[in-house]
Amino acid sequence: MVCLAVGAQHGRLPAVGPRTLGHHVAVVVLSGAGWFSSGGRPPIDVESPCLLWLFPGVEHHYGPYEPGWSECFVDFAGTAVEAYAEMGLIDPSRPVTPLSSAEPARLVVRKIMGAIRNGGPHSDVGAAAGVHELLVTLLHSRVEHDPSGDRVLAALTRDAVEPWSVPEHARRLGLAPAELREAVRRGAGTSPKDFILTIRLNLAKELLATTDLPVAAVARRTGYDDPAYFTRLFTRRVGTAPSAFREQNFHRSPLGLDAPGGEVGLPEPLERQERQDHGNQ
Repeated sequence: MVCLAVGAQHGRLPAVGPRTLGHHVAVVVLSGAGWFSSGGRPPIDVESPCLLWLFPGVEHHYGPYEPGWSECFVDFAGTAVEAYAEMGLIDPSRPVTPLSSAEPARLVVRKIMGAIRNGGPHSDVGAAAGVHELLVTLLHSRVEHDPSGDRVLAALTRDAVEPWSVPEHARRLGLAPAELREAVRRGAGTSPKDFILTIRLNLAKELLATTDLPVAAVARRTGYDDPAYFTRLFTRRVGTAPSAFREQNFHRSPLGLDAPGGEVGLPEPLERQERQDHGNQ
């Protein structure tokens, strides 16, 4: 195993990609929210704490929403990677993996950065050992899979556009509101309100990018009777107004992944910290 790069950064970071790498990267989103696309698929919303896996040979494209996010990352490669994938520590079927906490992974990344800063003849060995530790730590930090949570998430996805409050969704599922919150947190790493909002906004993106429906009609179809409120919400969460989103993405994937410069509402970087490249020698 070899550590190719390690670092941490935060703030209004620019979008990454679309690009394809020849090695693995683990990106841990420590705080904030954003979007992620892998393999040319439509982007999905992601919320901290979570892990973004970047796999070799697979195109990826991602970035934060306003006002930015905090992340740490490790690029790595080596013959041991395949063995870790066989053991399930690296799962290609879960490029976005909710975490119960990002703090353990953050501490390991800091340890790897410290090993590189200290230099010396054994810095490569220390950094590589840190990558092994990080993969195990990320496995233990995953949000536990819960079959009952799958049922809850499926129901919320199906009924996301209904004009129901979270307590009403819980009642219809035969759950207390606290039980619903816990099931969604375990299954999706977020709150019921944010999960429903994500479903609605993803549907709105699809309608804007693939239909001629007026914005008011898109608002109604995604559960909002007030088009002005929908426009404000969409603009705040997506980073651009619905009409501008349509102009940039009509007949393309929701974030214009098939054309250079297709990023939506992603400002120039404000702050970056502690990035260190560690060459593979």
